[in-house]
Amino acid sequence: MKNASDQKSFFRNNHRVKPTDSLVFTSSKNIHLTELKHQNIVDGASKVLFKKGYHLTTVREIARACHMSMGQLYHYISSKDDILFLVHKHMQKIWYDRLETFGVENIKDPSQKLVSVLQHTLEFMVENKKLIQFVYSESKHLDKKHLRVILEMDNQNVVGYYRRLLKDINRHKSLKEDLNLCANLIAYLNVFLALRGWNLKKIHTKTTIKFLIDFVMRGTGLTP
Repeated sequence: MKNASDQKSFFRNNHRVKPTDSLVFTSSKNIHLTELKHQNIVDGASKVLFKKGYHLTTVREIARACHMSMGQLYHYISSKDDILFLVHKHMQKIWYDRLETFGVENIKDPSQKLVSVLQHTLEFMVENKKLIQFVYSESKHLDKKHLRVILEMDNQNVVGYYRRLLKDINRHKSLKEDLNLCANLIAYLNVFLALRGWNLKKIHTKTTIKFLIDFVMRGTGLTP
């Protein structure tokens, strides 16, 4: 069984190092400085991207929002696709940072851990609704190379997280359903409130979150 440090290391290694090193061009050899600059680019770009959308936003507008010249910006990226990739990567990072902050990785019982992960993840999706909506609506503009890497990151870091957690549960309590199918469905339900919350305004968010958690637990056979 993977312990908390193993799970943490797996996630961080996949979302912080490999995809960036192999995909996003940077002239800097300083990894720490590059990560700081990439975060600055994400923070600045998000301000204009969320307002205008990916297709209508120019790289010059993004550079201005980041308080960088065009030359400085292109020192750390090579295209606008790089920026959208970094925004997607940022989303995964702050999600996992939230789980760490609330001590989810320290929960030993895997079923209780699943409940806690769902609770904090669904709350995260509501709090970061604009980010989630942007990522899911604008990723279609990515070229095939960037899109392929993003889909693989999602499979490893998000669906893979639930897949590994369900496998831990399965060691203690046999689950009848296909674990990979369950993991994909849970990952999909994570974004339900961010993408469909506009149609649920009459229902309190806490009520919807509780229903979704109960729905997942019943669907996996963990509660009657």
